[in-house]
Amino acid sequence: MEKNTILAIVLSVAVILGFYFVQGIFFPPKPSFPVNGAAPQGASAPGSAAAEPAGPSVEAGELYDAGETGPQVENVPAESAPALEERVVINTGILTATLSSAGGDIVSWKLKEHDDKGEPVEMILSGDKEAHAFSIAFGDQNAPPVDALFYVRRLSDYSVEFYRDFTLSPGGGASPGRFTLTKRYDFKPDEFMFELTVSLDGGYSVPGFDFATENSGNVSRAAYTLITGPQIGPSFDKLDQRYEYRQYITYTNGKRRLEKINDERPNIINSRPNWAAIAGKYFTLIAIPYPAQYDMVFSAKPEPGLPAASRLYIIRPPLSTSRTEDTYRFYVGPKNQESLVIYNNGRNGFNLQNTQLIEAANTRGFLSPLERVLKWLLLIFYRMIPNYGVAIILLTLLVKVLFFPLTKKSSESTLRMQAISPKIKELQAKYKDNPQKMNAEMAGLYKKEGYNPVSGCLPMLLQIPIFFAMYNLFNNHFDLRGAMFIPKWIPDLSLPESVYHFSGFSLPLLGWTDIRLLPFIYVGSQLLYGKVTQTPDQQSNTQMKLMLYAMPLIFFFILYDVPSGLLIYWIFSNMLTLVQQLAINKYLAPKRAAQAAAAAAREPVIAPKKKKKK
Repeated sequence: MEKNTILAIVLSVAVILGFYFVQGIFFPPKPSFPVNGAAPQGASAPGSAAAEPAGPSVEAGELYDAGETGPQVENVPAESAPALEERVVINTGILTATLSSAGGDIVSWKLKEHDDKGEPVEMILSGDKEAHAFSIAFGDQNAPPVDALFYVRRLSDYSVEFYRDFTLSPGGGASPGRFTLTKRYDFKPDEFMFELTVSLDGGYSVPGFDFATENSGNVSRAAYTLITGPQIGPSFDKLDQRYEYRQYITYTNGKRRLEKINDERPNIINSRPNWAAIAGKYFTLIAIPYPAQYDMVFSAKPEPGLPAASRLYIIRPPLSTSRTEDTYRFYVGPKNQESLVIYNNGRNGFNLQNTQLIEAANTRGFLSPLERVLKWLLLIFYRMIPNYGVAIILLTLLVKVLFFPLTKKSSESTLRMQAISPKIKELQAKYKDNPQKMNAEMAGLYKKEGYNPVSGCLPMLLQIPIFFAMYNLFNNHFDLRGAMFIPKWIPDLSLPESVYHFSGFSLPLLGWTDIRLLPFIYVGSQLLYGKVTQTPDQQSNTQMKLMLYAMPLIFFFILYDVPSGLLIYWIFSNMLTLVQQLAINKYLAPKRAAQAAAAAAREPVIAPKKKKKK
């Protein structure tokens, strides 16, 4: 029995040694050199005596030191490391991604179909340092990312792999082991999503991956952390919540949640969300973790040279195994339904279904259904006439046509109010000392005359929600970004227009940097609209006159910097209402004349006094 056991062990060792011998001769690792095997100028192939690069490196015990008995990671000997940084460019048709062998990170992600100041939108922003996204750190979110040089293996036009060996010193006198970190990126044509597979392989020399990171006296443990980057694009001056903002979203078990982030303290997400997103006004980054066990951290900690930072950390808990392969998927692109809906219906290269990534683009609130209806109508008009400015005018016309019956009824109600106003004044004078009796008598009068006092205000009340829904639509609808109405004047309906820009100067007190024409046109249309729609009793009312002239001026300052699309809607709404009111006035003219004649007939005729004869 013992002889059989010894024989089995000897044969097993012989087979293993033979396997590695054959693999080393016939299937050696492919370095990041051209197919002919020649090294780039200044580089050296593995096995040469080239010096370790003077650039990015990981020093032993400096970055991943968990104490005297904790594990430490260091670079492998120089002969096993590449000498120069290498860049890989992936072109999917709608984006260009640039990856670096320094850390195996993405350093640029440009959206070819979307502009930012005349250039493709750059989705990876950084401050004083070069941007690096989707980095790996051995430890939690406080551990610095790996920036050592990796080997590159280009697998296809849409796939690339970065790999490198590291030495792990477990501490406590144990022998060091070597493990391989591999980062594989897989892209798909004409998609904003990619797949990142992170592999740790310690073979038989590393029993597991458990790194401790100390921060402010607290020690936390993790196998590694995947860091999305310092900030998403496009470029911005500040997050003013109007032109640009950041939302931190998690989606867990069918529920969308906005997370609150403190600039100084990160927010740890323990709910194991299906996905998490950092969303701007028009663009978003969405992370879909594959492993069943992980933690997520949102952070807005500032970075030198960057107006604001927005990071997402995915933390892999400690591993007691020598191998792991974790797959993550990331969407980095526009926050519009057309680009996100394909990950619900399965029409994507990753065969994803029912991810509900579209929730990152949907607005919430009680006005969101109305906003979606208005957006649907706007898109219909745009397909008819491919100019969003014209589509806004047509949408305004449709809204006015739909509300015309209510507007007509409101005018008739106003006319009816004028007819019974003498009776109302009599009741007010008669019961001025008894408000309850006066209200009861006035209610009886309204019922007798068939008048509803709310009917005059109803059209205005119904249009208030439409106005706010329009504001949200014009301020957030992705297709309005860069949508031109009139060349050189209104080139972007999602932004305020400008006829003159103060270079390096702003008006005192107001803070204006531009002279805009649409707010002045709005004030003119509002004053003209108020003048035409004003009733005779309002013309003699001092408070109503004040409202007529003061309110447009107040709104002039409030709306000075709103999206030009909203002002176009309001201006044309005033103009169309003006035309409607003129038509209604003509229709009601005979009724007004009859009402005036009846009122004159009811008034007693006072005969002039006769002069006495002298």
